[in-house]
Amino acid sequence: MNPTDFMELAIAEARKSKTPFGAVIVKDGNVVEQRGNSVKPDSDPTAHAEINAIRHLMQRLQVGASLDDGYVLYTTCEPCPMCAATCVWAGISEIVYGVGNDDFQDENPNLFELRCQELVARSPNKIKITGGLLKEKCKQLHDEYPL
Repeated sequence: MNPTDFMELAIAEARKSKTPFGAVIVKDGNVVEQRGNSVKPDSDPTAHAEINAIRHLMQRLQVGASLDDGYVLYTTCEPCPMCAATCVWAGISEIVYGVGNDDFQDENPNLFELRCQELVARSPNKIKITGGLLKEKCKQLHDEYPL
């Protein structure tokens, strides 16, 4: 599998959750966790796709507070500050997202001005961040499942 395949799985998770948000975690080229957003059904404002995936992976692995190096998070949307901080604390090595906050500035006034890249740059952990993978497909999720 390649990065495009992993993002396609994240898109599938988003559709499964009937939200624009899906996440997949990969280690050594293998999918180790995938989840969608469950904020509404769980009545939990922290149940973003990225956090759901990290939470379930860490509980399953019973690794304590941080993962080993080499975990890559693929997510349909640029992580919000809460999710970016969770990636830092969890030890995620790389974040690859589809659609970024800049693509919605005019359409969604509820977005935080603090970008994922800015938060990570100020953190003790350096995480490689790449945006724009399957951007149009990820942006289309927002039309399919408006917030």
